[in-house]
Amino acid sequence: MPDVPVHPGDPTGSQHLTDDEVAALDAHWRAANYLAVGQIYLLDDNPLLTEPLRPEHIKPRLLGHWGTSPGLNLVHTHLNRVIKARDLDTVCIWGPGHGGPAVLANSWLEGSYSQTYPAVGRDAQGMGRLFRQFSFPGGVPSHVAPETPGSIHEGGELGYSLAHAYGAAFDNPSLIVACVVGDGEAETGPLAASWHSNKFLDPVHDGAVLPILHLNGYKIANPTVLSRLPRAELDDLMRGYGHEPIHVTGSDPAAVHRAMAHAMDSALDHIAIIQRTAREEGVTERARWPMIVLRTPKGWTGPAEVDGVPVEGTWRAHQVPLAHVRENPAHLRQLEQWMRSYRPEDLFDAEGRPRPLVLDCVPEGDRRLGANPHANGGLLLRDLPIPGLERHAVPVDKPGTALHEPTRVLGGLLERVMAETGDRRDFRLVGPDETASNRLQAVFDVTDKAWQAETLSTDEHLGRHGRVMEILSEHVCQGWLEGYLLTGRHGLFSCYEAFVHIVDSMVNQHIKWLKVSRALPWRRPVASLNYLLTSHVWRQDHNGFSHQDPGFVDHVLNKSPEVVRVYLPPDANTLLSVADHALRSRDYVNVVVAGKQPCFDWLDLEQARAHCARGAGIWDWAGTEDGTREPDVVLAAAGDVPTLEVMAAADLLRRHLPDLAVRVVNVVDMTRLMPSEDHPHGMSDLEFDAVFTRDKPVIFAYHGYPWLIHRLAYRRAVHPQMHVRGYKEMGTTTTPFDMVVRNDLDRYRLVMDVIDRVPGLSGRAASVRQAMEDTRTRHHAWIREHGTDLPEVADWSWTG
Repeated sequence: MPDVPVHPGDPTGSQHLTDDEVAALDAHWRAANYLAVGQIYLLDDNPLLTEPLRPEHIKPRLLGHWGTSPGLNLVHTHLNRVIKARDLDTVCIWGPGHGGPAVLANSWLEGSYSQTYPAVGRDAQGMGRLFRQFSFPGGVPSHVAPETPGSIHEGGELGYSLAHAYGAAFDNPSLIVACVVGDGEAETGPLAASWHSNKFLDPVHDGAVLPILHLNGYKIANPTVLSRLPRAELDDLMRGYGHEPIHVTGSDPAAVHRAMAHAMDSALDHIAIIQRTAREEGVTERARWPMIVLRTPKGWTGPAEVDGVPVEGTWRAHQVPLAHVRENPAHLRQLEQWMRSYRPEDLFDAEGRPRPLVLDCVPEGDRRLGANPHANGGLLLRDLPIPGLERHAVPVDKPGTALHEPTRVLGGLLERVMAETGDRRDFRLVGPDETASNRLQAVFDVTDKAWQAETLSTDEHLGRHGRVMEILSEHVCQGWLEGYLLTGRHGLFSCYEAFVHIVDSMVNQHIKWLKVSRALPWRRPVASLNYLLTSHVWRQDHNGFSHQDPGFVDHVLNKSPEVVRVYLPPDANTLLSVADHALRSRDYVNVVVAGKQPCFDWLDLEQARAHCARGAGIWDWAGTEDGTREPDVVLAAAGDVPTLEVMAAADLLRRHLPDLAVRVVNVVDMTRLMPSEDHPHGMSDLEFDAVFTRDKPVIFAYHGYPWLIHRLAYRRAVHPQMHVRGYKEMGTTTTPFDMVVRNDLDRYRLVMDVIDRVPGLSGRAASVRQAMEDTRTRHHAWIREHGTDLPEVADWSWTG
């Protein structure tokens, strides 16, 4: 489709609306602008300006953002028109960070807000409450948030709107997802990468995304890059991304309404053609999707000047254009003139209800943007058909003798889930180019990787209708999956452990979203955000220091305890059990850390299920307790490689110190270490003491940074006796066993720790300790000569 530039006065655009239709659209837009200003400035006792404004009508603290609101109100008004005229199933992602006044205003106008919150009725009293609650103690945030009906995107953090929009559109063939991209947001790396999402959008099985790039020229204090590009250069950029831009530019309301209506109609007609030709005619050529470039002044229709300084169309309109209304009578008069310029008496009746002209463009029922069920995805969520684990579990005749790759075993389960959801198309696997690397390639037996761009004869597993999503941007992967989950589907994010940190801030926001949503009875639970972190720190010996970082667990466990879960399954069957639980769960962020390299099988499926249900437990068969007294020492492990080293240490102690009573504890659910009052999965002190004792030495081998264990357990009675080994930033390119030796997590170091900490043992076991130290020394020489680990390490298996 050729570019269709539309400017004020364009005769093509003006033919689309009658004067009466323009008047109705303008009435709705003015009403939304009035309500946006009211939320920023007013308390609740003079919402309709039935009396002159006085200082006591003004909020004591003026918070919120006006600059982006008029443009968002324009988009909302025109989306209403096309939704109603075309009976569209539509949601909108509002990217500009602080667009809350606009989206709340429109939700109130259409009635979805009052339907969700009956106390904020669609009348004068409700309008007053709408005003007072905005950015006010006990009220609602200044940005689009979970409390906002129709939202699936947290407006407080920039860069993710477009990825969320595409995530919502995947496998939603009837859905139109409008996405307003702010020009400040457009400067972020995640947003720049998200433009490539159109290469993954299947016009047959997916819905459509309509990006609306809103250029109002400024961020908080500086111009925006894209707004200062010459139009030809901007068009080249957008076309390079695979879009056909349609321009709407101006400040005259009537002309802009006509142009915006034309742009919306042109874009939707183009989308309809793309989908029809793909679905009915079998066209397979990659589509070039339309987008709208909307260029309007920042703070449009607000004060042109304040105290003799330009405001409208400048960065000064970003937040609160009139900042001293209570103290400055001139500002108070200017605010009243501003609000009355919208002619509220023409927009609302005496009782404060919107007049029919204002609501002429508003759709009804679930077609309203604030009421669309896709924006409350739990309403649409179906249980995931997860097959029985028995067919995927590995047999374990004797612990610690056979090896499997845990993630490869999990791949078989995911392949079945993909197959069972093939007709439903409500499960996706996302990751940055690592599905096969992470041993999950069994899924390619039933689905391809989504791909709409060129394919070559050497390519494998690329397909237009695939449900595995790979792009080398963790941000985009996360955004896709969040949008997919929040609109009522299921998924899994697979990533190298070291690089999942790239989405630290994104998972922060999703956890906060879930925490708030849980407190809103109208928000229905959604499928959990599930991370599979593999290629982890202990088996990145070949890639080196840059690929060695287990800290994502620390980051997540700092967050809301009712939302976060962290699992470190020690073998293939426990990974299956954990995955089964995580995929069935709702409203959590589940972090699962599991290796992809061959790993010993410790538990059969029944034992694995019981162990995962406990979350942490004693492996009686691995220790040397006789059941008549407390152990002399506790060896604890969390993680697959730490479990291996603990088991090898227990084996050494069994052989060298057979009289020592050793208890072996394995932790699969990290939150079990927390006190029960701090986390729903936490153990009471009595439970914790029963597992770890109250006063015996505990040598804890942990997958990540050792201080996390201390933080989780610092209030426990045994904590002074806890000695934790873990990763301490001693990384390099080396052998697998040298990684644990460098970080003092190896079996020989653990035996030495036992000897050092069990009272009375250091003297009588001095020769054993020396032998352990000598083996570590021999290890260093061996790997430098042979490039492989010691034979007794490489060939070890459990003999207990």
